[in-house]
Amino acid sequence: MSHYKPEQIQIGISSCLLGQKVRYDGGHKASRYCLDELSSVFSFIPTCPEMGIGMGAPRKTIRLVDHDGDIRARASDDSFDVTEQLHSYAEQKTAELDYLSGYIVCAKSPTCGMERVKVYPAQGGPTSSTGVGLFTQKLMDTWPLLPVEEEGRLNDQVLRENFITRVYAYHDWHRLKQEGFTRHALIQFHSRYKLLVMAHHQDSYRALGRLLGNLSDNLERDATAYFEGFMRALMHHATRKSHTNVLQHIQGYFSSRLTPRQREELSTQISKYRQGLLPLLVPMTLLKHYLGEWEDPYIAQQVYLNPHPEELKLHYAY
Repeated sequence: MSHYKPEQIQIGISSCLLGQKVRYDGGHKASRYCLDELSSVFSFIPTCPEMGIGMGAPRKTIRLVDHDGDIRARASDDSFDVTEQLHSYAEQKTAELDYLSGYIVCAKSPTCGMERVKVYPAQGGPTSSTGVGLFTQKLMDTWPLLPVEEEGRLNDQVLRENFITRVYAYHDWHRLKQEGFTRHALIQFHSRYKLLVMAHHQDSYRALGRLLGNLSDNLERDATAYFEGFMRALMHHATRKSHTNVLQHIQGYFSSRLTPRQREELSTQISKYRQGLLPLLVPMTLLKHYLGEWEDPYIAQQVYLNPHPEELKLHYAY
């Protein structure tokens, strides 16, 4: 991880999404969200596989073609095949990306699409939308826990918040890894993330607790197992029900110190959130207010309360 920077979250991204003119027609697919919003908190590392293998722009289009289960990348006019070149490039390039904390790809691209990429039958007939871009497939195979998302899907607030939450958690873990694993450090990491994991997946919350309660002499192996369980837990989308459970859990830490009116106000806001009448931001803000009045070290350290910067304007999705 020679390129990892603890103070800077580095995100891989399809070059065209940054406005680089690398598409087949010499154009781009600039993402305003990436350029105007995410660029303020992430450092982008652009890649274009087609340019990486020397195809240039503009160029002939390529598409995925199914030859009896062997997916090939061929020119749309069938004049050339760049499958081996793309596989070689993807293998070499993705191996170098261990320092990234996430990746944003261009949808439907035969190299970068994450899902629903068109696949053409070699002998003619109807196409299917079952393909994955060759580069992105290799990226996800090489780094299966790396947060990867298509730019278009980030328009969905739930998917957006889940992706960004995972990016920050992934980066935080690699900061810990760089500093060196100790039993104390692993337990402290888990302690900070307990409520976030609880909001995403209860079974994982319990399983990770058991794992850390039975650490072996092989700390590296246990840390690897923890990280896999941790990231897979965050892949589950938190729901209003699971968030409500965590909010009520936090409320329990303040109940004895609140006046009857304050308890009623907080309970009402949590209830309205559960019913979909308020965004998560509202009860969360009130809890933070009470935390400022009555400091609780355990709750104050919880990543759940601040999983990403306020300027990204999340916590409105649920």
